[in-house]
Amino acid sequence: MKGLTDIPGLLVGHASDYDGLTGCTVMLCEGGAVAGGDIRGSATGTQEWDLLNPLHVIDRIHAVVFAGGSAFGLEAASGVRRFLEHKGVGFPTGDARVPLVPCAILYDLGIGKARARPTREMGESAAAAATDKPVVEGAVGAGTGATVGKIFGMRQAMKSGVGSFTVELGGSLAGVKVAALAVVNAVGDVRNPATGKTIAGARRSPSSMEFADTARVMKDGVASGFARTNTTLVAVATNAKLTKVEATKVARLAHLGMARAIYPVNTMSDGDLVIALSIGEAKAPVDSLGVAAAEAVAESTVRAVRLAPTLGGVPGLKK
Repeated sequence: MKGLTDIPGLLVGHASDYDGLTGCTVMLCEGGAVAGGDIRGSATGTQEWDLLNPLHVIDRIHAVVFAGGSAFGLEAASGVRRFLEHKGVGFPTGDARVPLVPCAILYDLGIGKARARPTREMGESAAAAATDKPVVEGAVGAGTGATVGKIFGMRQAMKSGVGSFTVELGGSLAGVKVAALAVVNAVGDVRNPATGKTIAGARRSPSSMEFADTARVMKDGVASGFARTNTTLVAVATNAKLTKVEATKVARLAHLGMARAIYPVNTMSDGDLVIALSIGEAKAPVDSLGVAAAEAVAESTVRAVRLAPTLGGVPGLKK
């Protein structure tokens, strides 16, 4: 299993700054991908999001960028556009080919160096590094500075990162695949959907590895110490043929996977979103794809924390 790159036509590349603890992740679909999106969080930072709207005249995009650096990280998308333009990839306008590149950011300024942000050059570097090889997971790319469980602030949080997973459909739908890539930077805790047990999240004290249970703490009236500085960014992709309306529905259904693994999720302090990509000609019902997408997102979320090492003084699960 390669994760998101199991979908033919998709390339994934990372650029990471381990001094400043930030970075960006680029997903290239140079041949074009039908795309839809859905935002459930309330603290989102995006660029070119309207390209995903079914009412928008554009029917395909050429890349997706996830970046750290808060709003400053949106600059990374400019480097991806420059990279694609040099390759002749983009929407033909008659005068030039314009690469269409939605971008979403997360807040990681509180773990490393606050003045270290993904730049245009970093975006271009991540695009140049994009490959169809297995997705590199853990504290890499946009997940370099990602953390979870921040109800009490960074001193009691845990490290997170990037996770990716593929679900293959069966029976009459054999050959259809749905893959996900998640960058998990949630205020909530991550639980194993199979057991319901927390595997990474807010700790009772800076010196303890005992979990505080963020959902319970919130019900007791404790407000987040890191308001509006959290986001889980997800891309799901399939080799099934979809319209923009159908891709948008798959993005909405994929959020269910986030809800299975993150407690609480979609809060006022999170900017949670999903972008769904369709590349291919396979046939499958939208609901079947949505079920698979939710499973892929849940597994990707768990992998994002399990594969993240300790960085910036924030403990991670990977040894």
